[in-house]
Amino acid sequence: MSNLVVVGFPKVAEAEEVRRELVDIQKERLIALEDAVVVEHDGDGQVHLKQAVNLTTAGALGGGFWGTLVGLLFLNPLLGAAVGAGVGAASGSLSDIGINDTFMRELGETLPRGSAALCLLIREATADRVIERLRAHAPHAKLLRTNLSHTDEDQLRTLLESAASQAEALRLA
Repeated sequence: MSNLVVVGFPKVAEAEEVRRELVDIQKERLIALEDAVVVEHDGDGQVHLKQAVNLTTAGALGGGFWGTLVGLLFLNPLLGAAVGAGVGAASGSLSDIGINDTFMRELGETLPRGSAALCLLIREATADRVIERLRAHAPHAKLLRTNLSHTDEDQLRTLLESAASQAEALRLA
């Protein structure tokens, strides 16, 4: 089962930077992400979801491949690719995999204007090592929501607070 962790940041750029760093950390097998979305509540009061994966594009690419394959079987690969890409794009735009968009939009409405949240769907992680790597962001991070047990959530809060203290100590040194 995957765990949902939502961390708030005062600036959108920092949330996006943490997401990029998590993708790099994932390459080291310290975390396995199913979804990572930056939710922005802009200065005009609009909520924007910045998905890690563009489902429409992914659907079009997958549909194009399958369409070409079917087209080759029926001796018309270009028509097959075009139809497949169109069907794939349509199905991709209608898909909602990962974190529920409605949940993220409602969450975005509760954020202060100009701030952001990073919504993570985590399959598995070595929490202490991940937080150690993201220590520089800890002073600005605020744990907003999780679906973790109370014990695990308290442990995560403690790790974040410890990382924030260490980052502040390094900054003042």
